[in-house]
Amino acid sequence: MADLAEKTDRYERMLDAALAAATVTAPSGTPLGDAAAECEEMARSYLDDGRHFRDEDDLVNALASFSYGYGWLDAGVRMGLFDVPEGSHLFTM
Repeated sequence: MADLAEKTDRYERMLDAALAAATVTAPSGTPLGDAAAECEEMARSYLDDGRHFRDEDDLVNALASFSYGYGWLDAGVRMGLFDVPEGSHLFTM
């Protein structure tokens, strides 16, 4: 089983890569575009929060933040708010 530090680092890398891979599908200013922007903003905020917690040696809250951020982004992908590379292992589809 992975230790907490390794798992925290892995989830940070996964969220960072997922944010880089996902592109908004709907035009800005539309309801779907606004929803995508909110999902992306939440994911980025949780990434920043997780990094802050990790810098403070609070790995439990860091991991939780990375996980929540990833959940926001993955939910947006499942709802069709983001386009992601075909065959990507980063998302459930």
